[in-house]
Amino acid sequence: MMYIQSSGEEQREGNNYEVFLSFRGKDTRKGFTDHLYTSLIDAGIHVFRDDNELRVGDEFGPELLRSITQSKISIPIISGGYASSKWCLRELAHMLKCKKDAGQIVLPIFYKVNPSQVRYLTGRFGDAINAHKKNLDEMTAKEWEEALKEVAALKGWESEKTNNGHEGALVKTVVRKVMSELKRLFLLNVPEELVGTDHTVEHIMSFIDANSDTMIIGIYGMGGIGKTTLAKVLYNKLSSHYEYRSFVADIRETSKQQGIPCVQKKLISDIIGELCDVSNVDEGVSVIKSRFTSKKVLILLDDMDDNAHLNALVGDHSWFKAGSMVIITTRNRSILDKVRADHMFPLNGLDSHQSLILFSRHAFRKDSPPSDYEVISRAIVSTTGGLPLALEVIASLLSGKTIKAWKDTLKKLEEVPAKEVQATLKISYEALDYGEKQIFLDIACFFIGESQQRPTYMWDDCGFFPGSGIDVLSHMSLIKVEEDGTIRMHDQLRDLGREIVRLENKKEAQKRSRLWEYDDARDVLFSNKVRAFSACLSHRMRVHFLFLV
Repeated sequence: MMYIQSSGEEQREGNNYEVFLSFRGKDTRKGFTDHLYTSLIDAGIHVFRDDNELRVGDEFGPELLRSITQSKISIPIISGGYASSKWCLRELAHMLKCKKDAGQIVLPIFYKVNPSQVRYLTGRFGDAINAHKKNLDEMTAKEWEEALKEVAALKGWESEKTNNGHEGALVKTVVRKVMSELKRLFLLNVPEELVGTDHTVEHIMSFIDANSDTMIIGIYGMGGIGKTTLAKVLYNKLSSHYEYRSFVADIRETSKQQGIPCVQKKLISDIIGELCDVSNVDEGVSVIKSRFTSKKVLILLDDMDDNAHLNALVGDHSWFKAGSMVIITTRNRSILDKVRADHMFPLNGLDSHQSLILFSRHAFRKDSPPSDYEVISRAIVSTTGGLPLALEVIASLLSGKTIKAWKDTLKKLEEVPAKEVQATLKISYEALDYGEKQIFLDIACFFIGESQQRPTYMWDDCGFFPGSGIDVLSHMSLIKVEEDGTIRMHDQLRDLGREIVRLENKKEAQKRSRLWEYDDARDVLFSNKVRAFSACLSHRMRVHFLFLV
């Protein structure tokens, strides 16, 4: 039986919530909030409703923080009096911290207020912040101001404009969105055009089903071969059997840019259900070994490439409770030997028949080419070595193009040495116009995992037409844009973009158009060759843009 709790009810230890509702009771408790709360419960969703007007005293307790942190989705209902409540603002600030640190989904509802009032702190919102400043330290006041501005920029609903102002219809819209997001959270996104994975998945599952001990399995192969996609399919098939799950993506790049403790923090937070600060690798190892042994976990560690990752995240089978499953993808088989993986599965390219199907799905939106394109399609497919990424990118490039463009592309592909993946992918890059190339390179260097809204203003000022540019890159399978606007890029395409920038000047970093690595940026900053810069000083002083003399 599902247990639903509001903050005035008895707390049950270890209770994880799917949705946290934050609202100003005086404004919406007996009306809109109650209708939304009841509808979410009726949909079978586990909701925490914080009724802050019922609180006694000023302490913002750890139970409330934990309830926000452990929720999958937070819904702040921003009404006219929301900002006058210090409880609401504390909750909002913590929601946005969870969004930044752990990827929590925040879906704001602007109840009878205009988001511009919230963003620019006008009217009652400005009055409320000014009133709080009389009793607050400067840092807290600034944090609350920034929280209001940030939430106003998020995609949500305006009650007066959604469904012509009908609140009942708005409630139904919100519940549908929450249901959709929760379903998406439990399953990793995989391409719809998958080819050739069913047999491999069935083969691997036959080993998993027969074993109840802790199991570490590895999938290895060259970049772009489909390791991550296959591992995601396995993860999705297994996820319903595990209460504690974590998918840690792109470990090689994340650890390089932000350090291994950042990767440990993501893994630990996913499994224990609360934010966990990890200051160094040894501390992270200690937490994993002490907290994971009592939990049956499903963990997918994507793109591990050296022993440091292994020692910091997996160690050995004894770190995990019996029945746990750890899936590792890597280009380096020796990683799997080192961890004594129970089973190792090499991933090779698709055969010619599978390759043609995948190519056709991206080029023609069906499983086979038209008769007048069959010969040239087979010729192009034969140059890709069965590499799924290359097949997708080249097919997307040619979709809708003339037969002459196909012949020109085939000629270029035939000049590329076998297994030169980046050279194959670069053909699609070269087909972009100048602005599209600049957007591609910016994403490769700076904006993977970021919202597309963030750099759009910059690209617009540069005259790169970001709206059409992002559409082109997405259509050509050079990037993926998620429903919430987050930009994704395959690591092979990321490496291609960064290599293009490196080749602008191999020896002198200050003569390149972009700097993204800490050491290069530091050296250039201290060489007195910088005219101006704009930087994001989070993590390891991650510099986003440098304009060089």
